[in-house]
Amino acid sequence: MQLRPGLHRIQAPLGERFIAMYLFTGPAASLLFDTGVDESVEGTLLPYLKGIGFDPSQLTWVVSSHCDFDHTGGNAALAAHAPNAQFLAGGPDVAMTEDVETLIAGRYGEFADADGFDDPPETTAQVRASTRLRPVDRAVIGGEEFDLGDRTVRILAAPGHSPGHLAVWDETNRALVISDAILGETVPFADGAPAFPPTYRDTDPYLATIALARELAPELLLTAHYPLYEGDRVTGFLDESAAYVELIDTVVEAELRTAAAPLTTLELIARTHTRLGPWGEDAAQYLIFPVTGNLERMVARGRVTMDVTGPRRTWEWNR
Repeated sequence: MQLRPGLHRIQAPLGERFIAMYLFTGPAASLLFDTGVDESVEGTLLPYLKGIGFDPSQLTWVVSSHCDFDHTGGNAALAAHAPNAQFLAGGPDVAMTEDVETLIAGRYGEFADADGFDDPPETTAQVRASTRLRPVDRAVIGGEEFDLGDRTVRILAAPGHSPGHLAVWDETNRALVISDAILGETVPFADGAPAFPPTYRDTDPYLATIALARELAPELLLTAHYPLYEGDRVTGFLDESAAYVELIDTVVEAELRTAAAPLTTLELIARTHTRLGPWGEDAAQYLIFPVTGNLERMVARGRVTMDVTGPRRTWEWNR
């Protein structure tokens, strides 16, 4: 659907969820933000472009918000229809935007050795089956501006969920497109029910991204997996996202303070997940992303000790 002049939201199925891509058009150039998974291109994106009379060969830039497969998996499929487009990604995410095995090992497999947590084999198989990548033509770091002819849009660094996460600021339309840069207190299914925890990874950068969104004061906040946020709902979503970081701090601190011995990350999550959200035990294990980020911040502040000498790393409150 067209949300504002020259700003389109293109929503494709993603299992029980959805992935929203965004098209910025102007008389001189165009920019697509994310390509979904491989099947999103033929199944949703190309039919939408045909419906609005937009030839994909007119695409000027294709920007991957970040490295996750459901945002980059359609890159190769789209490149076959958009030969003139330049593909861009955030510098720290480039390697995982170009190679699915690097993505699986470095992002989804990050906690396998240290914590004993990994995606189930069927999930990894689905990632491989849904992802066709291609080389990144240009790495960006935030601050780059793209002239569409009737307005300029700006790329912003929006780290936290991933190191190279990007957002797009369309000042003319007062629209901030953030993809997964800010994640509320749960990632939803398409029907709005809670699917799994907000998987931010680096806590201080994540909070800085929330602060940046507040500073810009958008009238329209656009994500990849959530409904549209407009007006007062923008502030509400930002408040909810920041409050969830504080909730993890509070719950984790209380548990570590009373623990009789150091806890592994999964032990800590097993003891606290019912206080952190409504997900089942399997989905709740994805708390390992934000909980680890908060724990690392506590270590940096001298409040928690991390021990990596055993088969699994453990965490202990500094008494």
